[in-house]
Amino acid sequence: MKSYLSLIKFAHTVFALPFAFLAFFLGMKSNHLPINWLLLILILLCMVFARTAAMAFNRYVDRHIDAKNKRTQIREIPAGVIEPKAALALVLLMSSAFMFTTYWINPLCFYLSPVALLVILGYSYTKRFTWLCHFVLGLGLGLAPVGAFIAVTGHFEWLPILYGVMVLFWVSGFDILYALQDEEFDRSNRLHSVPVRFGQEKAKLIAIFMHCLCAILLFCIAWYQAGLIPSLDYLHWIAAVGFVALLVYQHFLVYKFDLLKIDRAFFETNGIASLCFGTIVIIDVLL
Repeated sequence: MKSYLSLIKFAHTVFALPFAFLAFFLGMKSNHLPINWLLLILILLCMVFARTAAMAFNRYVDRHIDAKNKRTQIREIPAGVIEPKAALALVLLMSSAFMFTTYWINPLCFYLSPVALLVILGYSYTKRFTWLCHFVLGLGLGLAPVGAFIAVTGHFEWLPILYGVMVLFWVSGFDILYALQDEEFDRSNRLHSVPVRFGQEKAKLIAIFMHCLCAILLFCIAWYQAGLIPSLDYLHWIAAVGFVALLVYQHFLVYKFDLLKIDRAFFETNGIASLCFGTIVIIDVLL
């Protein structure tokens, strides 16, 4: 079990999960619905199943690449801890569980579930032919708030879409920074990324630009959200400021320590930003 949790980096579910929960409570509040705890559990299961399928598929597809890269040779499949067939079986099981769970939510979620799987599984192939792979990953995580809101309401609305685009900018930015450490390996193996296409310095600037767009959109969302739910107080503004501050801190770490603090900038900073923002705004919505 420990090996499989390590394979799928289960702790990284924290990146998108708070935004899915936030969209759930916003959907309930904005549509004056009572909180449906069973639905929240189904959304949680969908998140876990979808992300597990995506990560296991990524490790399966990249197993030969990971075996060549010194940084990734210790991963479970190239290290021989988990067999490729077992990882692929996990992908099929989790994908089926995801679609089965959406069936019990509402018809639109079920009909859109193959599209969601196409995005999150298809991402694993994108670095083989385009430097836009970071944005496909961002799109995959950006589906979380949109899907959770549809689970509540059964239709699209602007608020979750705006959150989804914000997550896309946020994830794309920090994934570009994370890709800095594999620039030389990716270039020598004809893999594509923003650092390979534009170089490290320009890649850092592109990541800053993505996070600037994320910050601008986040404050626009806070303003729009306050108009949609007038009872919201100052907490969601504090959450937005804190989220942006952690983005700034992330770039400070990369600027000051280059790649030495990349794990801290990637995992800790973004995980804390997501958890704190989602928790504070959910509290504001509930109060």
